[in-house]
Amino acid sequence: MLEGKKIVLGICGSIAAYKSALLVRLLVKAGATVQVVMTRDATNFITPLTLSTLSKKPVLVDYFTPETGEWNNHVELGLWADVFILAPASANTLAKMANGLSDNLLTAVYLSAKCPVYFAPAMDLDMWKHQATQNNIKKLQTYGNVLIPPTIGELASGLHGEGRMAEPEEIISFLTAEIKKKLPLANHKILVTAGPTYEAIDPVRFIGNHSSGKMGFAIADQLALMGADVTLISGPTAQISRQHSIKRINVTSAAEMLSACLQHYKDSKACIMSAAVADYAPASVSAQKIKKKDMVLNIELKTTTDILRSLGEQKQNGQILVGFALETNNEEQNAIEKLQKKNLDFIVLNSLNDKGAGFKTDTNKITIIDHSLQKTTFDLKDKDEVAKDICNKVAELINK
Repeated sequence: MLEGKKIVLGICGSIAAYKSALLVRLLVKAGATVQVVMTRDATNFITPLTLSTLSKKPVLVDYFTPETGEWNNHVELGLWADVFILAPASANTLAKMANGLSDNLLTAVYLSAKCPVYFAPAMDLDMWKHQATQNNIKKLQTYGNVLIPPTIGELASGLHGEGRMAEPEEIISFLTAEIKKKLPLANHKILVTAGPTYEAIDPVRFIGNHSSGKMGFAIADQLALMGADVTLISGPTAQISRQHSIKRINVTSAAEMLSACLQHYKDSKACIMSAAVADYAPASVSAQKIKKKDMVLNIELKTTTDILRSLGEQKQNGQILVGFALETNNEEQNAIEKLQKKNLDFIVLNSLNDKGAGFKTDTNKITIIDHSLQKTTFDLKDKDEVAKDICNKVAELINK
């Protein structure tokens, strides 16, 4: 959820500022770009050097850098940020924010921010409970700012009570949940298949195909970025999901993929079947490695169960089912026939005749054909961008 986000982290004068070092580390580890802005008092609790080292960006404290005279443009910072977090947020800074005061760079950036603002208070128990502080917090919430509640524990004064800043891990979890709630596929379970299947001939050999799984993994990653709860059923592949929230199930054969799909499909809002599943498998599998004896080896094949057709037959009202058609001739005709026979909501057509499309490439060129036979053709793109086009179509159908 935080990957690629531009985050301004405001740090105020509080002993809890020591926790900000870990918070910066966790944000960067999650893939965010972090710009730290500190109040002058905050530098008494933790050094800008520590935070700039962790964030890999110079920490900003004043309106301008005295050594160079360079202006730190608060308006540009406010426009740059995707998320503004104040952690720790002191009672003093909360009061300034609530009443529109901007006597330092941090509060000026706050007043310029166009993005969601989150604040994690840190103060002693009596300060937290004071009516003035509570009034300021309520006023900030009426502005649309979001409170990350403090926790109960031992405070710097020695008292025990409410006022401790939330732990960095809790702040990350809170932000992730808040961002996810606003995404187009939030709370929707989506099933994705990817990669090839291997159909055993003997303990050593198999029948397979050239699928790398890149397209399916890109789709799963994009769905997760759009807020979906993704289950990825993958055949043998070296691909790795970039989004840690994805639940991955590894299978080898078409039969194993069928079993996994049937188990998870009934609870899924949508299913995108991008795996290259074998149409045929050996009728019998040798328990021992077949020795080379004759010039010719005949292997009897049997058809595998059509997973896509099976899911199409079980599809419930409101479920979305998406298939792929990789064709070499009569591309559109074959894709439309598959779309209709298998009860799909849309099919993604790509042709091995298109340069840069197909197996093992980092690009793809697709045409989406929906159940009303409306066609949308896209240019050759990186597979991550192709995944966005496919997932946007899924989101459109789910949210219409």
